[in-house]
Amino acid sequence: MVTTVILGMLCVHLLCFCVMFLLISTRLNGKKMGMEVFALGNLLLGLAYILQLLGGPAGWGLMSVVNHTLTLCAPIAYVLGALRFFDRPTPVWRPLLTVAAGYTAMQVLVQTTLGSEARHALLAGSCAALFLAMALAALYAGRAVARDLRAEMAVFAVLIGVLGALNAAKLVVILSGGLEALDLNSAFQRTFYIYMSFLGTVLPPCVVWLVLRRLTDELRSMAAHDPLTRVLNRRGLMEGLEAHFRSRTAGPAYLLIVDIDHFKDINDTHGHQVGDRVICHVAQVLKASARQGDLICRLGGEEFVVISLDTTRDGALQLAERTRAAIEHSEVPGTSPDRPLSCTVTLGVSAGLTSAQALDACIQQADAALYRGKAAGRNRVECVHAT
Repeated sequence: MVTTVILGMLCVHLLCFCVMFLLISTRLNGKKMGMEVFALGNLLLGLAYILQLLGGPAGWGLMSVVNHTLTLCAPIAYVLGALRFFDRPTPVWRPLLTVAAGYTAMQVLVQTTLGSEARHALLAGSCAALFLAMALAALYAGRAVARDLRAEMAVFAVLIGVLGALNAAKLVVILSGGLEALDLNSAFQRTFYIYMSFLGTVLPPCVVWLVLRRLTDELRSMAAHDPLTRVLNRRGLMEGLEAHFRSRTAGPAYLLIVDIDHFKDINDTHGHQVGDRVICHVAQVLKASARQGDLICRLGGEEFVVISLDTTRDGALQLAERTRAAIEHSEVPGTSPDRPLSCTVTLGVSAGLTSAQALDACIQQADAALYRGKAAGRNRVECVHAT
């Protein structure tokens, strides 16, 4: 009786969170982060447990076959939802229907050849292998695609790993005790469904937390980046500088101002759409030319700033010249192949930057050097100490 009540409450939890996930997905226009697939997983598992409550003792029948198929498809849906959460577009219905058809056929084969005990053992073994694989995948994700969520991925791995271990234990119990071990009043089944109820209560809010964190991270990123080029804006540049100089081992930095030559003529001749392509092209070349960790910012219009961290004056000048040459000898993508468009830039290099508070002064220094370069003919590098 106690296990039946726990299982009934678990069904309620799963179906309620299914509705909640669907409601959240409707508010995430365009990018649903897999919430609608998580809702499907909850629905499949909730229906599986409802069938288990209605089906009575473990045995053979259509309701039991559908129950086992839904039970196995539910974690597959969670995996597909997780892939979508981590921006890995993947189909849902085709793999789910393939698994459902294949596992149903396997159930019929095992039932007709080995009996009901083997069919229930097949489900326990399949779930054990699947959940343990999911736990390992969560650990891998924390080291690869979700390094900013390493702690959360470790928690998921532990929770899912315990579920895999319980299914492995269920397999042993079935093989040693037969179908009587699956009676809802047994101590093992009570323990199993208490843990499932715990997961059904804890994991959905954790998923919502991950979605909220992803949304807030994206908002923070949008606030610190230029929407056209996706390089830093001035706010993001200041935050990056402050983070750099908070380190005790931070070395001096040098600031480069980069200005696209004759940009007004490009806009007037080719239109603003081509002008935007030129700006994006220059931003891409700046990212390719700079070292990893250097800060790249669009100040506005056709003007950029590159801050070369932990370097010398000679190193900053070499970066400036390398950037100038790379832009001069590259073509803007998306323009006519018959008349490829290219551009040049003029760069001004400041004196050493030793604190984030000196940013404005260094911008003024580099700006003065930049205008000397413009007056000297453009497509050149000028340093603040040049005479």
